[in-house]
Amino acid sequence: MDRAIPTTYKERTRLRKLAHDFVSDKALQPPVPLSDLEALASEFIKVYQLDEGLRDWLMVELHNGVWLPMVASIPYERRLLLLPKCLRDSQRCEGEMDDLGLLCHRCGRCVIPDLQTLADRHGVLSLVAEGFTSVIELIRQHVVDAVIGVSCLDSLEKAFPLLVSHAVPGIAVALNDGGCKDTHVDIDYVMELLPQLSAETITLLDYDAIREKVNQWFTPEALACVMTPATDITTRASLEWMLCGGSRWRPFLLAAVYAAITRSSSACLLPKGRKKPCPLVLPDEVMRAAVAVECFHKASLVHDDIQDHDPERYGQPTVHIRYGEAMAINIGDLLLGEGYRLLASLKNKELQGVVANAHVSLCLGQGAELAWRSGQKVTIDEVLQIFREKTVPAFEVALSLGLLSAGGDQHTAHVLHNYSEALGIAYQLKDDLADIYREQTEKPSAVHAMRMQYPDASDEDIKNKVNVLIEDYHTRALSSLAEIDSFELKRLLFQATEKILER
Repeated sequence: MDRAIPTTYKERTRLRKLAHDFVSDKALQPPVPLSDLEALASEFIKVYQLDEGLRDWLMVELHNGVWLPMVASIPYERRLLLLPKCLRDSQRCEGEMDDLGLLCHRCGRCVIPDLQTLADRHGVLSLVAEGFTSVIELIRQHVVDAVIGVSCLDSLEKAFPLLVSHAVPGIAVALNDGGCKDTHVDIDYVMELLPQLSAETITLLDYDAIREKVNQWFTPEALACVMTPATDITTRASLEWMLCGGSRWRPFLLAAVYAAITRSSSACLLPKGRKKPCPLVLPDEVMRAAVAVECFHKASLVHDDIQDHDPERYGQPTVHIRYGEAMAINIGDLLLGEGYRLLASLKNKELQGVVANAHVSLCLGQGAELAWRSGQKVTIDEVLQIFREKTVPAFEVALSLGLLSAGGDQHTAHVLHNYSEALGIAYQLKDDLADIYREQTEKPSAVHAMRMQYPDASDEDIKNKVNVLIEDYHTRALSSLAEIDSFELKRLLFQATEKILER
């Protein structure tokens, strides 16, 4: 299907208004996953009886309609106007090219100077360069929070998944033609979008700052304040194991969910003119809950390594290799006790029940895995059920404890359950791909199940089949977040999904 763009400015303006009203009536909270945008475009085309060739262009405008209120609430100085070099007059341009892009001399021979002058007037950063990759890096470095980008549909097709997966507040304006030379854009539309500003502006949560804060909880000094004093071999080994390696995704997610829901850090409403964000505040109760979650995780790793006969973790000998199996079991048990002791010290006693239920589920999943023997038949549905019991609770418990600590509601808890199930399965499927080139396996993996179901399939075919499942559950994870009202919570989980799955 050929991509089409409405041929006249009048028609583009009409469809833009219809698209923005269409998503406004649905009261959609950004970010919206790509699969949902495609569904919205199909519905819009059907309602207004439009040409299917307009689908890509309409997806851009529907995306804009969802994001515009959020972009308008971000201060001018936190926005970036990204323009393509192909807007310049290629024959008469006086600008110079460098590693960052075009250094415009503002000779007035194209629309770029007009747009950059308007951006300057409002304090918006502007850049003339190709592609959105540089934008993602500027956002990661906290230079900007939002982008208004002009590009051709071909480039937007590549950039869209990147913008959506990183939950970047953004507006995209498609060029009216292609060819990468002497192109045109609806300059009036860009000039209309650029200065929009809500009565109240916001600063976004800095999740890097939250991660840094969480990492500070796992220093020897910080852990010594909340864990049993390290006075013998068991307590010293458990403390050492708590300090050892790992991504600390679970305590981070707990703290970040709490911050996203309470908006107690830098994501706060600011009157016009005020730029100083709210301070990052994570109460002691959140810290104790986060340490408890890591205690449970580290304990499960000790026991899992024994059961799987793994000699290394984090690039060093596992606990049972260093101390022997009997002592390792005791160290794992101590960490379980530490986790429950920390939860017992919290005011919200509901957290203990959540963790206990997750603990039982994990053990049932591990038991099902241990009961399987090499050569025994296993279906992909049976493997996925093991994942639901063993892997999913590890994600859900962190999210649930963050939600409960913030006083969250049951509806959000239900959404987080569905999200955790899809994310946990996608994560374990991805992990199972490490088995793809092994002839034998000691546990019922998705790869093993696929080989049993498709005995004549090559390794590459099996890999493709597992990747299809991963993509399916990845889509389910993001789509499940549609019912969440909190922008910051959705933004967090969109970003976390991509990082956890290493996409």
